[in-house]
Amino acid sequence: MKATPPHRSVRDEAIEATAAAWLAQRDDGLTPQEEVEFAHWRRADPRHEEAVARLEATWHTLLQLQSFRPAARRHPDRDLLAHPRYRKVIPFSAVAAGVGLAAAVALAAVWWWPRPASRPDAEPETQHYATTAGGYQRLTLADGSLVELNASSEVNVQYTPAERRVWLVRGEANFSVAKNKERPFLVQVGPVTVRAVGTAFNVRLDVRRVEVLVTEGKVQVNNDVTAARPATAPVLEPALLVAGQRAVIAMPTATTIPAPVVEQLTAEALREELAWQDSRLVFIETPLAKVVQQFNRRNQVQIELGDPALGSLPVGGSFRAENVEAFVRLLARDQGIVVERLDSDHIILHKAR
Repeated sequence: MKATPPHRSVRDEAIEATAAAWLAQRDDGLTPQEEVEFAHWRRADPRHEEAVARLEATWHTLLQLQSFRPAARRHPDRDLLAHPRYRKVIPFSAVAAGVGLAAAVALAAVWWWPRPASRPDAEPETQHYATTAGGYQRLTLADGSLVELNASSEVNVQYTPAERRVWLVRGEANFSVAKNKERPFLVQVGPVTVRAVGTAFNVRLDVRRVEVLVTEGKVQVNNDVTAARPATAPVLEPALLVAGQRAVIAMPTATTIPAPVVEQLTAEALREELAWQDSRLVFIETPLAKVVQQFNRRNQVQIELGDPALGSLPVGGSFRAENVEAFVRLLARDQGIVVERLDSDHIILHKAR
């Protein structure tokens, strides 16, 4: 039987995670545009404001303990932030522990409150993780599998005795799966299911398509839309991908179910696709249009090509992912590109006249 995403209380967990991520980002400093977005999110649903108020109250309580525990000023006990009804079990890395709670939350941009222990006949426990714009998080799951979340990404994780299943709700995630042939690892992305046993692969979701990139081992990609399949549509066989291959699956329409388009990538292309996992973006004769996409995925400041012909301009070099200003200054200096700033978060590039 096909698993379906859990609904009970998952929405509440998502709200808690998003509220915590926003508060962490606010602690690190919000741009004027982010302040507007945060205010809009708080007003969108009464539960949003309640979650913010609850976390702020918990943080205020923690600050009051500083007179009793001076070390908490920089290294507070993270378990004190757990909701009273829940048990906090997030594994924080040594690096996060070394920079204090506020910085650790800003780095992780993700919170999780698992539901209390349930009866044997209850639905499996679900974990929710989310990152903010510009955020990144590396997670170690219960079985030892590793998940890396790119900026503005969100996943739900549910383990049962029969399978390990992750729903990629938005964004991009990289998976290094612990081997267990008796308990397959499945990533659900809309109608697409990626099945692995012990391997490493990357999954990206946008409004038009799903991309699956394999870096180690093999994965099976199935476009499972049987329930909505038009009578005239062919039955699609699962695509088997090996290391170095990428499958691009367009979203189905009312009349068509696109088959996965599989391509072999070079080692350089693989490094470029996964550059978001590092603090630097590395390009080797990469078209400017693709470089702009990489910067835009990682930053609040968005770059637009005012002249489509600029998209084919080759770019090479290593750049800090968050330093958009340095990148566009380099384009202006070395390529003669005209940089137009519409506002603090919008840059347009034009060819020199």
